Amino acid sequence: MKTNLLSFLILFASTISSALAKGSLQQTLLPSEFNDSSNASRTRHLLENESQAQISVDLTQGYMSNDDLEWAIKEFGQRCSNISRIYSIGNSVNGFPLLVIEISDKPGEEETKPAFKYIGNVHGDEPVGRELLINLANWLCDNYLKDPLVFFFLYLHRYNLAKLIVENVHLHLLPSMNPDGFSLRKRGNANNIDLNRDFPDQFFSLNDDEDSRQPETRAIMNWLRDIRFTASATLHGGALVANYPWDGSEDKRTKYYGCPDDDAFRFMASIYSHSHYNMSSSKEFLSGITNGAAWYPLYGGMQDWNYIHAGCFELTLEISDNKWPNSTELPILWKYNKMSLLNLVASLVKTGVHGRIYSSVDGKPLPGSITVSGINYTVTAGKTLGDYHRFLAPRDKYEVVATMIGYKSKNTTIWLDDGPVTLDFVLDPEVSIKESVVQNVYDCDCNSKSTQEFVQFLWGAHLEVFFILIVILGFLLFLFQRRAKIKVPTSRQLSGSKKTVEV
Repeated sequence: MKTNLLSFLILFASTISSALAKGSLQQTLLPSEFNDSSNASRTRHLLENESQAQISVDLTQGYMSNDDLEWAIKEFGQRCSNISRIYSIGNSVNGFPLLVIEISDKPGEEETKPAFKYIGNVHGDEPVGRELLINLANWLCDNYLKDPLVFFFLYLHRYNLAKLIVENVHLHLLPSMNPDGFSLRKRGNANNIDLNRDFPDQFFSLNDDEDSRQPETRAIMNWLRDIRFTASATLHGGALVANYPWDGSEDKRTKYYGCPDDDAFRFMASIYSHSHYNMSSSKEFLSGITNGAAWYPLYGGMQDWNYIHAGCFELTLEISDNKWPNSTELPILWKYNKMSLLNLVASLVKTGVHGRIYSSVDGKPLPGSITVSGINYTVTAGKTLGDYHRFLAPRDKYEVVATMIGYKSKNTTIWLDDGPVTLDFVLDPEVSIKESVVQNVYDCDCNSKSTQEFVQFLWGAHLEVFFILIVILGFLLFLFQRRAKIKVPTSRQLSGSKKTVEV
């Protein structure tokens, strides 16, 4: 009986798998699959082969109002309290709270996990992102910790992807950065300021006075001072493309102007584009990605500010041709963008180099810095746990360097395949304890009578005893340092990563 049942289940699973393979189920897209051109013949417009929906006079019909959005966020926090927390980063000009959903198996706790953020509705008249981010939160909650026996055949892929994100990433979702602009149905905020032009700029003196910035802008900047995000993306509308830095150029010309991590950003943008239903088959943008300055230069943008000042790799995602499409298109837009949203977050733990920096003296974490030879960019480790997360394009060799003030730097070469590398550094002090002891002797007040008597005692008849004590002290220090190195704890290994390497 058990054999017959097992045979039936295997046959059933095979049938389901075959049907899903022929249907619309999309698998988690790995870097090696980015060259898939199965959607190449599809046009970039969402409803080109369908009858165009009639645009309602009331564009907001079918979209959540600001009050609806606040209720949806709080309701999610109650329904999925085991993997989420709700918090505010500030208020809009008109006092609407900028609520954030954090999703993690340990929300609110400081861990050695990378943090990712999505921000929607930066421009008030581009509301699709706020709807999609609520859908994303609900999807993760609905598919995390499903009973693997009940949902084994149909939901195994969903369960694994949700589990990967919830247990290995701190995901933060800000559905609306500009609720006032949404309610007013205009691009800017209540003060008619374009929030994506309100950040300090690297090329020109813009928005340098913090007091003159908009409250929504200040809220974002303070948010990134509190949380060390590894990567991020903002959701916009009006095109179908993944945009990466730089957004501007020194001479304001429209040209390709790449940042130091251009390869990593191109890879990151490709993850979203190739996971999307048809973004990568764009006729306007090669592979559905673009350098910002090559598209059209802008200044005071949030994307470049994130990379320069917050150590956060941010993309600008244009996710719908129409800035404010009819609400009947929202289910289609969610279907087309779902795997892209998920895969971009999952990429944080599927590639790159991750680890911690320790002191060889006592094994404590160090808030050091990580650089990669040939790339003019620094990633800072956490102040408390000494953890770092460095996003890099795969299939290449990198020399990784760890530094810390007062310590000797260390470097090692890694080969980054399709998976992540966990790399811990143990740094030695610039000045050893033995040298400090000797320095203290030289720094003493040698003119005092007691000091002179002590020196005469050491260099007198007890010279042999003095040397024996030095040898014993050196031996004890050797044992102490060796023990400290052995006791250095290892960081939590990332999903799919190779064994931890320590240098």
